[in-house]
Amino acid sequence: MSNPKEFILYSGGAPGTESEFGVNAEKYGLQEVNYSFEGHQNARKRGLRVLTEKELESKDVSLTYVSKLMNRTFTRAPIFRKVLQSICWQVNSGHEIYIIGNILDDGTVKGGTGWGAEFAKICNKPLYVFSQDKDAWFFWDKEKWAECAESPKITHRHFTATGTRFLEENGKKAIEQLFAATFG
Repeated sequence: MSNPKEFILYSGGAPGTESEFGVNAEKYGLQEVNYSFEGHQNARKRGLRVLTEKELESKDVSLTYVSKLMNRTFTRAPIFRKVLQSICWQVNSGHEIYIIGNILDDGTVKGGTGWGAEFAKICNKPLYVFSQDKDAWFFWDKEKWAECAESPKITHRHFTATGTRFLEENGKKAIEQLFAATFG
């Protein structure tokens, strides 16, 4: 069994997936860093790390590029840009990435969460997505999604978790099982 005190969850502390990962991290005694910014709604206060404007700007991304990469159009609202920038901080900090959401037919993950998955691919980090609509874990196998034969385990001490705000019961259960399999 891994020593949970040696692990750090990097997330955003938002309602839904990120909050649920935080609840489980606290339950098992893991450390937690939740990247946020002024004006962002946080469900988790534990390990809160408010990024400065300068820190956010250091992870700026082209919305045109992200939109083309993900085959969709994103809002140009300043708050959305900050969300994407904070996701970059999360993915950069973790050595392994866990996401709860839905994998779309084009191989991207639905919503803004999808940027976390795409950035993890670009950074060549181990990437796992629990697709709520398919009720299964998948991993990125360099070119395509492959279904996990069994539930994954967290193997890196520094890992990232993000995902949909619309966490369903099967997504919540997948998070609980991930922690139980790793630290139980």
